[in-house]
Amino acid sequence: MSSYASIAAKTTPSNEDLVTEHVELVNRIAYHLAARLPAAVDVDDLKQSGMVGLLEAAANFDASRGASFETYAGIRIRGAMLDDIRKHDWTPRSVHHKYRQVADAINAIEGETGKAADPEEIAARLGMTMDEYFKVLSDSASSRLFSYEETIEEPTLHRKSPASNAPRPDQELYQAQFRAQLAGSIERLPDRERLVLSLYYERELNLKEIGAVLDVSESRVCQIHGQAIVRLRAA
Repeated sequence: MSSYASIAAKTTPSNEDLVTEHVELVNRIAYHLAARLPAAVDVDDLKQSGMVGLLEAAANFDASRGASFETYAGIRIRGAMLDDIRKHDWTPRSVHHKYRQVADAINAIEGETGKAADPEEIAARLGMTMDEYFKVLSDSASSRLFSYEETIEEPTLHRKSPASNAPRPDQELYQAQFRAQLAGSIERLPDRERLVLSLYYERELNLKEIGAVLDVSESRVCQIHGQAIVRLRAA
């Protein structure tokens, strides 16, 4: 029996209503993720894995914990889709290797200067032309950055969702520390990079829409987004 069928078999009538009411949430998250992935990624595959996440959310949701179901389900749906993406990571190891080199260069430069590293400084440190540097950003931004290989190599990223919605104390502490560190790192980003992340992740605009807001090309938005992500990764 598939994971979808096995979870669906456990769904109660009340949970069925939650699932029915939030199918559109699955679609919205799937299309938002698909917009940042290569065209080869099938959005229907994302929807299918997202439905598994929605069913798990409906089966495990506890309203007494205070969070809304939509918030809880959104996390589980996105997590299920990202798990599926990791399993089918197509990105060459060379892309991941270059991405880590950029992150290391940013970390070194910012450690030496105490300020945000400029793209020109990063490219020079790596012995790359600007075109080569922006290609690394573009390849990284369009790939599945949190690949299976990376989660093995970096244990701090390897966090499975708890089987229930009652996290252990160590998980709660880890998540709280991670959120605080991430928020601090985002605040230290250059204004333009911080704005792109806000428009993309909070407002859920796609790259083309963000380009219209900033009056730049879609490819330039992709570069800014990639620069922000690799800078956060370095931090």
